[in-house]
Amino acid sequence: MEKREIRSVMRKLNGSLTVSERLKASAAIFSAVERLPEFRTARTVALFSALADEPATDEVLERWSATRRIVLPRVEGASMRFYPYRSETLAFGAFGILEPQGEEECPPERIDLIICPGVAFANDGRRLGRGKGYYDRYLSSPAFRAFRIGVCYAHQITDDVPVEEHDVRMDLVICP
Repeated sequence: MEKREIRSVMRKLNGSLTVSERLKASAAIFSAVERLPEFRTARTVALFSALADEPATDEVLERWSATRRIVLPRVEGASMRFYPYRSETLAFGAFGILEPQGEEECPPERIDLIICPGVAFANDGRRLGRGKGYYDRYLSSPAFRAFRIGVCYAHQITDDVPVEEHDVRMDLVICP
């Protein structure tokens, strides 16, 4: 399938999940992340503010921020940068996503672990995003060296994930 077709299929499948199914899957995903040695040793973790069709992050944002520095992405034109998470500073930004509004950017080299959403993943780490390339550009930065984890629902794992030269693979993909 082409990227456009995969995105359409996954949008329908994600939309068919009930709130209960989404929350149960999200809890399993982030529980698995917490058991990883890469998470246990990470001081700065890059996460995301979930859209309605992505694994829910509200609960882990609060919980994880009590023990480590959590940074979230903010889209700035064609770039994406990460800023410290503080619930009181979040505001809707690009694409209707909650973004941090602070001015203290976290440089890529300070991130130890990044957790990336995606539309589809392959077990070998191939990732299909929403099509704008923000994560691929960020992860391609020469200064970026963090461990990369893709998170998704079980139905988003497929061997049919087309990649291009600029697409960045995940080190690990976690689904319930």
